[in-house]
Amino acid sequence: MDQPIRSNEVGAGHPLASPGAGTARQLGRVGATLGVVALIILVWAGLSAHHASAKLKDSTEKEAVVTVATTKPQGQSELTELILPGNIQAHYEAPIYARTSGYLKRWLVDIGTPVKAGQLLGEIESPEVDSQLRQAQADLATAEANRKIAGLTAERWRNLRSSDSVSKQEADEKISLAASGDAQMQAARANVQRLHQLSGFEKITAPFDGVVTARNTDVGQLISAGINTGPELFRVADMRRLRLYVRVPQTYAAAMQPGLSADLQFPDRPGKTYTAKLDSTSSAIDQASRTLLAQLSIDNKNGELLPGAYVEVHFKLPPGVTGESFKLPANVLLFRSDGLHVATVDANQHVVMKPVTIGRDYGSDIEITQGLEADDNVILSPPDSLTDGAIIRVAPPKAGQVAQS
Repeated sequence: MDQPIRSNEVGAGHPLASPGAGTARQLGRVGATLGVVALIILVWAGLSAHHASAKLKDSTEKEAVVTVATTKPQGQSELTELILPGNIQAHYEAPIYARTSGYLKRWLVDIGTPVKAGQLLGEIESPEVDSQLRQAQADLATAEANRKIAGLTAERWRNLRSSDSVSKQEADEKISLAASGDAQMQAARANVQRLHQLSGFEKITAPFDGVVTARNTDVGQLISAGINTGPELFRVADMRRLRLYVRVPQTYAAAMQPGLSADLQFPDRPGKTYTAKLDSTSSAIDQASRTLLAQLSIDNKNGELLPGAYVEVHFKLPPGVTGESFKLPANVLLFRSDGLHVATVDANQHVVMKPVTIGRDYGSDIEITQGLEADDNVILSPPDSLTDGAIIRVAPPKAGQVAQS
């Protein structure tokens, strides 16, 4: 007969074991799995947060670094054209003032009239001077008569003294009177000569060959003698040769040597170019403007050019006349309180500020005469906030563009 099965003889893993025990073991395994998963999630979240933080920090640092484009200084290999404003003056020019007072009797020349040296320009009527001259002539005649009488008297007394007919005192008095009369006669003659000259100034004449460029008087106008008593009566200019004055910046002073030629362009004569030669300079730098005054001469025999005109003076200067210079875009300049600067990049990608001196301004480009080297990497359009020693990034050249840095 079959024996009944006892419950205490069934193994824990037997299929007939209690269902509650199996469920507990399954729940334990699930819990462990969930714990591992939770740990993995926590580790992954921590790593992700660290990676995101590092990425954000790296991105922030990269964005903080300024990216710039650079260029190399270009050496000056061609003639430098220096353009400066100038003023034209006549070779000789003289304002004519009255040397005697009176009224203008007549004028014989007007503006634009060519005149010769000594030619009569006008006449002044001066009754006072004429009257004084007549009186002086009468005084001279009186002085001459008195001198003659005094001389004869002195001669007689000199003879009487030789025979002891008169005292020495009386003879000396008569001789002294003769000498005094001679002095009075000389003074009267000098006064007549002075008034003769004043009456001669009634005729206004040209001091040299030229053209009358101004007439500031008219018939009947009261004329006062002297340069500070009214406007000039006439102005005469010799325009066959002209003088040109130019103020040259100190940077180019050394290039201003006698014989240097320049091309001249006048606003009133478009399309025409004239030539001038440098005669001399002031040999001194003006402290107010830091410029050198240069004088050029222009041949104007045909009379085309006019004194007082504005002119553009074009000097052709050889390269290197001001030392080694470079040409750069104008947008490289930085304006600082201590002057103009240019920002450059060293081998460690750090900014190096260099003070510079500019020469010629070409518009979009400028000439740098001091402060740069040929191998400097110059930053284009630097931001105003850029400082010395700052870290920057040099942008690579665009596709199809030759690298400048």
